[in-house]
Amino acid sequence: MSDSSLARIAVVLYEPQDPVNIAGTVRAMKNMGVSTLRLVRPVHYEPVRLEGIAHDTWEIINAIETYGDFDEAVADCVRLIGFTARRRKAKWQLLDPRSAAEDALGHAPHGRVGLVFGREDSGLPNEILDRVHAAVNIPTTTHASLNLAQAVLIALYELHLAAGDATRTLRGPRKEAPPPTTDLYERYFTELHRALDAIQFFKTRFPEHIMRSLRAITFRAAPDDRELSLLRAMALEVVRFLERTERIERTLPDDVSPRPPRHVTGRNTSNRTED
Repeated sequence: MSDSSLARIAVVLYEPQDPVNIAGTVRAMKNMGVSTLRLVRPVHYEPVRLEGIAHDTWEIINAIETYGDFDEAVADCVRLIGFTARRRKAKWQLLDPRSAAEDALGHAPHGRVGLVFGREDSGLPNEILDRVHAAVNIPTTTHASLNLAQAVLIALYELHLAAGDATRTLRGPRKEAPPPTTDLYERYFTELHRALDAIQFFKTRFPEHIMRSLRAITFRAAPDDRELSLLRAMALEVVRFLERTERIERTLPDDVSPRPPRHVTGRNTSNRTED
């Protein structure tokens, strides 16, 4: 975390009343790459309890700084941004969370930036709001009552994105499948046509129009080789089920694909069975 542009960001909780919210704040910090937590006159908490709620966060918990006075907690900060649900007549610089993130990162090269959050029951009191350089309102409905840890997470999420720290990539499927070949596509469309014909789906519809639409849907979905093979197997099984239950007459061996209609694959189709 020390190499991150978030290294100079400090989360400051003013008189937090619930250890669960302290733990939730720690969890949010770990996820979003912020490591400095300062508590001003917090409720009593047990570090092991915090880690029990926010797993694998000992490096943040062990570094928590506790203060008895707010001014002492933020004495080294060059910028203070306070989060509040209240709007006052005082003409603060009022920001939304995204603008606050940009503001914080703009000041971070010059020194420590404090993100200040208030008590769960009453938020930040006026004497603390008077000390912040900018205030943040998180847009909500008229029910502006976010949980403390939720508000911290929103603030740090915007910081994480603005700092360009959203670098974790999700692993793909265990086995990457290649894209299907044209041959596999055409076999699929042939067998799909045969399955739809077997259940008399074309009875009152134009096969050419239906198949053209199904082609467009399939290409738009861009299935990989494994996915298209699954769809092909489903189409084959429809016909085989009807044959096994003698609802239709068996016309071809199981290992032979039917001859595709011209409107499905064109005239030059390989692997076709002669009539």
